Amino acid sequence: MRIIDKQNLENIAAGAAVLGTGGGGDPHVGKLMAMAAIEKYGPVTLLSPQEVGDDDWVVSASMTGAPSILVEKIPSGTEVIRAFEAICEYSEKEIKAIYPIEIGGVNSIVPLVLGAITGLPVVDTDGIGRAFPELQMVTFHLAGLQSAPLSVADEKGNTLIVTGIDNQWNERIIRAALIAMGGSVMVCSNLMQGRVLKAEGIHHTLTLAEKIGETVHGLRHRNENPIAALVDVLEGKLLFEGKINNLLRRNAGGFTRGEVYFDGINRYQGKQAMISFQNEFLVATIDQQPVVTTPDLIMILDLETGFPITTEVLRYGNRAAIVAMPCDAKWRTEKGLQTAGPRYFGYDIDYIPLQV
Repeated sequence: MRIIDKQNLENIAAGAAVLGTGGGGDPHVGKLMAMAAIEKYGPVTLLSPQEVGDDDWVVSASMTGAPSILVEKIPSGTEVIRAFEAICEYSEKEIKAIYPIEIGGVNSIVPLVLGAITGLPVVDTDGIGRAFPELQMVTFHLAGLQSAPLSVADEKGNTLIVTGIDNQWNERIIRAALIAMGGSVMVCSNLMQGRVLKAEGIHHTLTLAEKIGETVHGLRHRNENPIAALVDVLEGKLLFEGKINNLLRRNAGGFTRGEVYFDGINRYQGKQAMISFQNEFLVATIDQQPVVTTPDLIMILDLETGFPITTEVLRYGNRAAIVAMPCDAKWRTEKGLQTAGPRYFGYDIDYIPLQV
């Protein structure tokens, strides 16, 4: 057990943007919300998974929708508490703790906002180990668990309870609802007891995000190659260095989709790279050959600072490094690849396990 204050938040937000693999929503928005909540209500308690009681009820809190919309449609601040109150009322459970559904972008921070407001602790565990665009893309689904009942709230005051027949239907219903509700909503889902979270979650990921953020911020004061330092802390691999020469980005079906193209620089001069994304970066190719695919993590980092570049802020001329990191072993199973492998997203490519 430890306390999360404003300095911890700075580091968690920076690290979450790296682990968000381009998606998960801009963590700066969530960081501002969390800082305001901590200033008003006090710091948040972070629990290790082992500190959660086996019989305690826990629930995730997150933002769902296109990350590019979140930048323009800033949450009012009431959505997440109304989603939480709705799931408490519907389930009639006494919820003892909150956890992030994914460790990426704003969704690493939203539970800290709710934790500050409610006084409930946040668990250092998530359901993905990165960010993914769809509701069923969590390790709890791989274990056969239902995401419903779940609650949805928007900034206008609308609240919705979803009890779909399975996780894919929950995703379809929420995706249709969020389009009607303006493109982004707050969600409380995957209500479960502590023993299940401990068995099926991916642990200590908020701590990992904080460690990555400390590295990113510490590089400002050290004469050190930022990309090499981050590859080391991620236990990842540098794939490419280049400058963005073309960007195709669009909002469709509640997602930010597109492709970003790079001309190689430094030792990659004369080569070309391309990354396809659907909220998150999903497939990376070099000279038209796939080199890494989902569910492994693909990150675009600013070449000078090491700061992550997310899908909604990609710009022509950005000088960046493409870095990859292996996913959790749960995603390399047959069901994991059926759920979030490249073929699920429509790419005619077999999964290529990243070798570091």
